[in-house]
Amino acid sequence: MTLPHLHLSLLAATAIMLVAIADAQAGGQVLQAELWCVAKNNAEDSSLQTAIDWACGQGGADCSPIQQGRACNDPTDIQKMASYVFNNYYLKNGLADDACNFNNNAALTSINPSQGTCRYPSSKRVSNGRVADDTSMGSGQADMSRGRRVSTTWILLAFTILMVTWIIHL
Repeated sequence: MTLPHLHLSLLAATAIMLVAIADAQAGGQVLQAELWCVAKNNAEDSSLQTAIDWACGQGGADCSPIQQGRACNDPTDIQKMASYVFNNYYLKNGLADDACNFNNNAALTSINPSQGTCRYPSSKRVSNGRVADDTSMGSGQADMSRGRRVSTTWILLAFTILMVTWIIHL
């Protein structure tokens, strides 16, 4: 590999690394994963019903949206109703890993399970450990987009410095 090609390769590798670092840090507040706790596809209806009964009773989940006539009530789809209850319980218990198990009948997903008027609130794990739900998108969203703009500015600045350094060394 010739010297100019080596410089170009190093420049490209450095740029990729800077993008990855900036994307991962993004102002210290953008890193997040939107998660939902849902019933597993292979869970048996009887196990799901037992888990719903426990979560709605002793577990303290808000089960009003799955009551008759409400947006998430669908007696023909026990998995949908269990998913709503499991997700509610998970959110109320601070996103603890064991709060989304229900005797191995539940799992976390990053795919929004909401359907029609049945809206599943989500949780977002933020890099510094703070958690915000979907209902707090107002000012938090502005902060997150600001963090992305700042990180993009730093990426462009670093890339420009690297390009100038590379050109000078040619």
